Amino acid sequence: MKMFRLTTPLLVAGLTVLSGALAFAVSDTPAQAPQTAAPEKFARGAYLVRTMGCNDCHTPWKLGPRGPEPDMTRALTGHPADMQMPPAKLEPGPWAWMAAATNTAFAGPWGVSFTANLTPDMETGLGEWTEEMFVQTMRTGKHQGKGRPVLPPMPVQMVGALTDADIHELWLYLRSLPPVRNRVPSPIDPPEIAEGAQQ
Repeated sequence: MKMFRLTTPLLVAGLTVLSGALAFAVSDTPAQAPQTAAPEKFARGAYLVRTMGCNDCHTPWKLGPRGPEPDMTRALTGHPADMQMPPAKLEPGPWAWMAAATNTAFAGPWGVSFTANLTPDMETGLGEWTEEMFVQTMRTGKHQGKGRPVLPPMPVQMVGALTDADIHELWLYLRSLPPVRNRVPSPIDPPEIAEGAQQ
């Protein structure tokens, strides 16, 4: 009979998964996910974040050994607060929009948009959001479900088609992340809107 040998890497991996599940179960801080959530819901939320490309825009990019790649040490923290962007210069022609090297700031006919901090930081992220605000944002394409429109390139049509269960699991996963303080700039109106507001 073949015996299964528990190697050190397997033991460490198993304990890591177990400790993560227990942390979800016992945490009572506001920035963490609810105590009653099952671990598989967090796993499903993490899977959705990976496969839907959330890190493509909400995680700043860096230059890696094979070219540009998301900097996972800043996962889902949005546009870096310390990165000042010069004014965008869009010329008439086939180039309709442009993006920052970090893939976290975008300029186009809508103005300039900066990707949000999706960690549960109370001041600069989703920490003060309720699940209802998050659901309504996904469903309506409006900030906190009632504010300004969520701007391109956020794929509001795609996220709006998610099931209630998918959005709930995304929410649980995002709430389980370590809060990171990173205040993202407010969107900038297109020049014609900004000029009209000054008159």
